[in-house]
Amino acid sequence: MYIKRTIEKSIKESSDFFPVVLITGPRQVGKTTVFQNCEKKKRTYVSLDTLDNRRLAQTDPRDFLERYPAPVLIDEIQYAPELFPYIKSIVDEDKKSGAYWITGSQQFELMKNVTESLAGRVGILSLQGLSQTEKNGTPKQPPFLPTTEYLSVKSKNEKKISVQKIFKTIWKGSYPKLFTDKDNRWELFYGAYVKTYIERDVRQLKTVQNELDFMKFMTALAARTGQLLNYSDLAKDVGVAVNTIRAWISVLQTSGLIYLLQPYSNNLTNRVIKTPKVYFMDTGIACYLTKWNSPETLEAGAFAGAIFETYVVSEIIKSYWHNGKEPAVYFYRDHDAKEIDVILEENGKLYPLEIKKKSNPDKSDVAVFTTLKRFGKEAGSGGVICSAPTYLPLGENAFIIPVGYL
Repeated sequence: MYIKRTIEKSIKESSDFFPVVLITGPRQVGKTTVFQNCEKKKRTYVSLDTLDNRRLAQTDPRDFLERYPAPVLIDEIQYAPELFPYIKSIVDEDKKSGAYWITGSQQFELMKNVTESLAGRVGILSLQGLSQTEKNGTPKQPPFLPTTEYLSVKSKNEKKISVQKIFKTIWKGSYPKLFTDKDNRWELFYGAYVKTYIERDVRQLKTVQNELDFMKFMTALAARTGQLLNYSDLAKDVGVAVNTIRAWISVLQTSGLIYLLQPYSNNLTNRVIKTPKVYFMDTGIACYLTKWNSPETLEAGAFAGAIFETYVVSEIIKSYWHNGKEPAVYFYRDHDAKEIDVILEENGKLYPLEIKKKSNPDKSDVAVFTTLKRFGKEAGSGGVICSAPTYLPLGENAFIIPVGYL
């Protein structure tokens, strides 16, 4: 069963404009599937996961592209960077839009090759696992922004979601295969996924020499999702050097498994924390690594607040990426312990958000929003994203926002 994806519109727009369209993202988020369901005309499909195809693409890229002429979908192109100069030559001569659709799940060297060989010729899109709106069957949604217009539309169309259902969604994660799995093979899926990721994507990197240490690192990092990124503490827990931790963070980041949320600052204040916060983009992986084996124990446990915040941040980011946009998303924390979980910037306005697992936020939860005045920018509407069932006003220009509105 194919699940409609928000990114389909961006694929079609990019394909009408660029000769090459690239979708990047982690393994098994549906990159190939969404491409294959985006057009009715027949397009040749070839995967470089197949060793024979990979060998031909690496050793004789010209023959490979003659054997698989455009329009073509080339899967896992990172295995054959030799193709890029030849694709450039072909699209420069033919000047046909949408000729090459390509995917890549390892971005370590991929993006360097793409930007060097195909600059100006490629539309680059990012895909993650299923968003909440895609799971609900309403993929044609704009990026999340807590404006009255956005929230009013959501209040009319979205159904109430119980806390139990929210945490079941968080625990299960966002991979399409698990969404359609009726037998609940959650542990089997994530065990195989992490093992495959380390063996196929990580093992080849010079920065990773000990796979057991890397697994220990992933587990330690998952336990810190939603927190400030402290390289020294991670190095101490894992038993490796700080520079190794920095390299491994980069590996997970370029794989699309984590997101580093940067602090918001400008020249008007120097009291802000400069350290980013780390979030896993799939909450199911974070739950698996930290050994939360059911949504019920997750909801009742000490990890509940952090994983709820992780879910909200990842959904906000997906709402932008899947619409072909890069989010201007930040957090705020200063040396006076004042903190705003998320700040979205749009058209010169700052939209502040707090994230709370509770269902009954009050005005004290948004009092810190006045801190934004120090940045000299106009403040947009904001609110508290929480497990409340109903959208309600919460003081001046702030709202209680049910998590189901993401």
